[in-house]
This record gives sequence, structure tokens and C-alpha cells, in this order.
Amino acid sequence: MRFVLAAGLGLALLLLPLLATAQSLQRPVEFYFDEDTRTTRPLTAVEGDDEAAQARLLRMIERNERGANEAQAQLAHIALESGRAELGRALYDQLLDSIGRSPLRNAVHWNYGWDLYRAGDPSGALVQWLAAVSNRPQNPEWQPPAFALALWTLDRRDEARDWYAAAVRTWPGRWSDPDLAALLPDWREQERATLAEVHAAWVEDPPGWP
Repeated sequence: MRFVLAAGLGLALLLLPLLATAQSLQRPVEFYFDEDTRTTRPLTAVEGDDEAAQARLLRMIERNERGANEAQAQLAHIALESGRAELGRALYDQLLDSIGRSPLRNAVHWNYGWDLYRAGDPSGALVQWLAAVSNRPQNPEWQPPAFALALWTLDRRDEARDWYAAAVRTWPGRWSDPDLAALLPDWREQERATLAEVHAAWVEDPPGWP
């Protein structure tokens, strides 16, 4: 495949504040009620992920067709999921560098974060999820469980428990004794198992507020 990829230096400079924040997160706020459905959606331009689908996605990007941004996000997802991490990251980074303040931006960060987490980079996932919630007037309900998942995987367990506690404060009926398969149907089984460990830590020692 032939792609014209951005050098990436400018993007790296933009991400430096987020990288620093990811090392030392602020404590969660009290509640996270925003459903944020525009962010938490797969970016899919065509059905499938086989060679024919990838060729169609590439044509959409090269011709700048309607949906080309979603096509590039989908192609980046396919690349990361199939182990072509360098290509997947480059496609995502180029897309973020080109779309400015597009309404699509938060969804790209959210999807990029999940693809990085599933590629074995929870620290990178946290950076992308931080970008998806930065400068937001509302606090999305996906943030506490996702942050708890990444932080627990990074062995930052007290922070993970604190973020899980924010989910419980927001929706105690859902998260105090959760049915994770029902609450998180799009998560993989291992991801739900990891969050179950965070829940157990919360049960053992629930943090106070504030």
C-alpha cells in the first residue's frame, strides 16, 4: 500500500502534555453521567476486514470520498488488530493530524485507545482516552471503567480502584455488584476479567470521597 504519512513530530509535541498527565492522573471527579454515544462507536466505512474490504477502504482514502476519515480509522484498526502496529499507528496519527477539531476526533481517540490497549500498549491507550476527554464540558460514563482497566493493567492499582469507585458513585446499582457481561458486551472476556479484579479491590477497600 502507498500512503503519504505525516512526519509526526508536530503531533508528538501536541501529545507531550497528555503523556505527562498520563504518568500522574488527576483524581476522578464525583460523577460521570454523560452517555457520550458519539464517541463510543466503531468507525466503520465498509463491512468486513478482508483484502477486498481493505482495497475498498484504500480507494476511499486515495479518492477522498465521503467517509474517507472513517475509512482511514477502520484501516488503522485492521492494521493494529492484525499485528501491523507501525502502519496502524501511522494511519491513526496522520488522521488525527489532519482532522483538526472535527466532531469525529473524540471517536478516533477512543477507538485508537482500544486498539492500542488490545495491541499490548495500555499506557498508549490511556493517552488516547485522555485526549478523548480533554476540554470536555461533561464527564463521560465510559471513562471510569476504561481508565480503571488501563491503570490496573499498568499495575497502578490504587488509582484503578479510585476510578472504579467513580463508576460506583455514578451508578451504584450497576457497578456495586456488576454483571460485567451485560454492562460491557463489547469488551473482551479478558478485559472484563481484569475489571472484575478492580471490582474485588474496591469491595475489599472502597475509597472515600472526596
